[in-house]
Amino acid sequence: METLIMVGQLLLGLSILVGLHELGHLLTAKMFGMRVEKFSIGFPPKIAGFQWGETEYSIGAIPLGGFVKISGMVDESMDTAQLSSEPQPWEFRAKPAWQRLIVMLGGIIVNVITGIIIFVSLVYKNGETYFSRDQVIENGIVAYEYGEAIGFQTGDKVLDINGEPYQSITDLSSGSALLSENGYYTVDRNGEQIKVEIPRGFINTFNSEESFSKFVGIRFPFEVGDVSKDGAAKAAGIAAGDKIIAVNGQPVTYFDELQKALEKVKNQEAQIVRQGASSTDTLSIPVSAEGTIGIAANPLIEPTRREYGISEAMSKGTARAFGVVIVNAKALGKMFTGEVSAKNVSGPIGMAKIYGNQWDWIKFWSITGLISMILAFMNLLPIPALDGGHVMFLLYEMASGRAPSDKFLENAQKVGMVILLALMVFAIGNDILKLFTGG
Repeated sequence: METLIMVGQLLLGLSILVGLHELGHLLTAKMFGMRVEKFSIGFPPKIAGFQWGETEYSIGAIPLGGFVKISGMVDESMDTAQLSSEPQPWEFRAKPAWQRLIVMLGGIIVNVITGIIIFVSLVYKNGETYFSRDQVIENGIVAYEYGEAIGFQTGDKVLDINGEPYQSITDLSSGSALLSENGYYTVDRNGEQIKVEIPRGFINTFNSEESFSKFVGIRFPFEVGDVSKDGAAKAAGIAAGDKIIAVNGQPVTYFDELQKALEKVKNQEAQIVRQGASSTDTLSIPVSAEGTIGIAANPLIEPTRREYGISEAMSKGTARAFGVVIVNAKALGKMFTGEVSAKNVSGPIGMAKIYGNQWDWIKFWSITGLISMILAFMNLLPIPALDGGHVMFLLYEMASGRAPSDKFLENAQKVGMVILLALMVFAIGNDILKLFTGG
């Protein structure tokens, strides 16, 4: 069932985005009087469809893309038979270059608009919930495996990123931070300001959603939350709402301090000072082999909650949408220099894992908005067979006054298709490798 949920979310998200992308091409083509022969979500073989006017609308069995076939255009269908005759007024090739350029940008523009609408809507409807910079500075961080690896220590108070203040603790692991040149964090450690440098290629560490939990988290004071009915704490009389203020004479304020103190006395009895509603006492409690006593922590700090009006949401959502493009452009550039590993490229399996195995509409739309902006960016790359390849040739035609020959465009399309197929095989290969290696 979990696999079906992942696949279902991926197919729904891609179908929406591909359908809207191809609709952008279709509407702009029809706006300029071009004949659109086919509109398909998914690639052949066709599993369903209907004819409406001059256009056949269909759904293909391979749901990893789609296409619009416009008369008189060299495209991925490689149907060039009609190009041997004189251009007809309704054909793509008969129209001015500026009109053809708008048609080729139509899908990209729709994906950008879709991404912006999704992010603006999410910000307006849900606002933001996060642990703020002020809360991080007040309480400090817990440094986990990856955080310790670059020099963070538990208790550090992160003041800024690259000399600039940040908004929330999630900014510490954002793409813009991890991809920055000579990036660093400024940290207050026991009253002394030091720099924690971001190593070159450190972003490659974050190759899965779980990896972010191994970086840093906010340090929080706590009280006892749920108490396991079969645990040692319950047997000793600890109840929800109690506070644990010391273990074996060691003061405890933060939950990570309790975890560390219990870790030292696995399979032993610990002297735990419990502060209840009306009294404080010392309890002798056995600690399990895992370093636990059967309680959950209830944090005593609440995340910051912000709501936005429509104008603020439009500004915030638009910035967030284009932030996705900027981060991906930086990552692509650093991939060519070797700083970002090509192993981070994901195919459909990786995308399905990002959606997750639980159906959460907020997360679904967040991921779909992100993918919409990435699709727009990737489609604009100057690779033949992508929209960006057509845009490149059209800009050349507009600048030089000479259009590339149909034969040249046909050969370029073939080269582009080979490149795209190779990239798809590489991405799917990465997905399969990660399945076997746990990456």
